[in-house]
Amino acid sequence: MQIPIFTVDAFTNRPFSGNPAAVCLLENKLDEDLHQKIAREMNLSETAFIRKLDPGDDFTKSSCFGLRWFTPVNEVPLCGHATLAAAAVLFHIQKNTNSILTFVTLSGELKARQVEDHIVLDLPLYLTYPQVLREVEELIKAAIGDMIIQDLRYSPDTKKLLVRLSDAYERSVLEELQVSSQHFLSAEKTGKVKGLILTLKGNSSGKHKGHDFYSRYFAPWYGILEDPVTGSAHAVLSSYWSEQLGKKEMLAFQCSRRGGELKISLRNDGRVDIAGQIAIVLKGNLTF
Repeated sequence: MQIPIFTVDAFTNRPFSGNPAAVCLLENKLDEDLHQKIAREMNLSETAFIRKLDPGDDFTKSSCFGLRWFTPVNEVPLCGHATLAAAAVLFHIQKNTNSILTFVTLSGELKARQVEDHIVLDLPLYLTYPQVLREVEELIKAAIGDMIIQDLRYSPDTKKLLVRLSDAYERSVLEELQVSSQHFLSAEKTGKVKGLILTLKGNSSGKHKGHDFYSRYFAPWYGILEDPVTGSAHAVLSSYWSEQLGKKEMLAFQCSRRGGELKISLRNDGRVDIAGQIAIVLKGNLTF
């Protein structure tokens, strides 16, 4: 069997930065266990599988497809950067003629459209609620030691914990923070937290001015020690920072080693548009 496969760096316009995702185009139904085996083989934070919803569908002409995402360990309910990568393969490689693509996923219908040199994803927006420190103290200590926390929130829909560091810290502090997220697994075993977001308010002055907020994201519970640039985390961050800053349009930067930029626009329908650029770095075939 041969399956076309691509590697796309998402939320960047430069190869070897942003967040890489593998994208498989499935002409035919794939045995269920092969999804996980392929994701493990690719060993990227996400491998996306685009499938035809009807045998008569066409990757160039159809506008609606099924989409699933797998880490090397398991299937996940939402992945922004791999959705961006999937849309990039359809728009740029398959030359799909539609202005809007719809993906049927575990998180409902997600839409992607091209706007100039960006691809815009229409994603769910997830609210956060105040979180009592005592319940997650061990996990936070494992993540940031004795650093000062400005705010602590929890997103029950996504099981993500949002830790806002003190506004007194510079972006460089977040970038240089050494996090051993493997230790999170022993600190948080209840199943309540499946992702940890560290975030910091942007700086309106200095060399990095222009970004409204910064973040880093860790999900060892899903086998991802640190994810380079995370659309799903920004579906949580967007609601939090919009409320804090009183803004609906924001520019965010995820401060991983690879780094990536996200343009955010809260919609009036309670969802969020997250836009990013892409770089396609590999085209090939899986053969087995």
